[in-house]
Amino acid sequence: MYLCQGLSTYRIARVTGLDRQKVTRMLRRAGVSLRARGTGRLRPLRREDPPGLPRLLAGLYEAGRLSSPQIAAITGIPDRTVRDRLRRYGITIRTRGGWNREDRRIIPAEVLDQLYSELGMTADEVGRRLGASRSTVLRSAHALGVPVRVGGAVPDQGPEEIELVAALYADSLVAAVVRLHDIPKVPPGAPVWVRFPVPVPLSAPLVKDLYWGCGTGLTHIELLTGQPAMTVRGFMRREGIPLRHPGGRTPFLRRWRATPSP
Repeated sequence: MYLCQGLSTYRIARVTGLDRQKVTRMLRRAGVSLRARGTGRLRPLRREDPPGLPRLLAGLYEAGRLSSPQIAAITGIPDRTVRDRLRRYGITIRTRGGWNREDRRIIPAEVLDQLYSELGMTADEVGRRLGASRSTVLRSAHALGVPVRVGGAVPDQGPEEIELVAALYADSLVAAVVRLHDIPKVPPGAPVWVRFPVPVPLSAPLVKDLYWGCGTGLTHIELLTGQPAMTVRGFMRREGIPLRHPGGRTPFLRRWRATPSP
């Protein structure tokens, strides 16, 4: 059974009614060399994928923005097989979970230029007009390189608008950390998942240097690494890195705001 028919010790135990461990001991006493677990058994022939499956999956996943469970429900292919085929066909897999970078809403730059820059609407007013949150408006503006007005009390000197990505790279402390940890400099102009197709891996020294050493916020770290702000927060909680008290500007923004206007 084991050598000629290729049955596993589990199958032999079911056929003979013996305990599987006893089957294994009997084979070893007989001098039979046992195969590694899971190898050598008879396997069903793998069927070829339908010719149009790569195009179908690409259309549903990339153009339709459907998830792999939704594609599985439509096609009848198991969810795990769908994700396996996506990788096999070279289709980039989106990040999973509630902090998915690719499925975030992005407000186009021309809309922000018209409503926020030209008409002078606030981020809250733009959000109400478009049915989006204030954070979505500001995040889109920062990612696309749209200058954002500085809120709060405005001191006598200092710039009144900030292009956040450019300001981060121009800061001497941030620039030193970027060089130290070999983080690529990616200019604004696209959503974060386009700027960083593969996010920069987080490490405790990197996050501590950016958050406490440079005084950046969670959103700033997202713009520098491509990791969602909530992912950074969860990483800090797991690593025991404390958060600053909420409210007010970050040390980076206070430092940037103190620079005189050109």
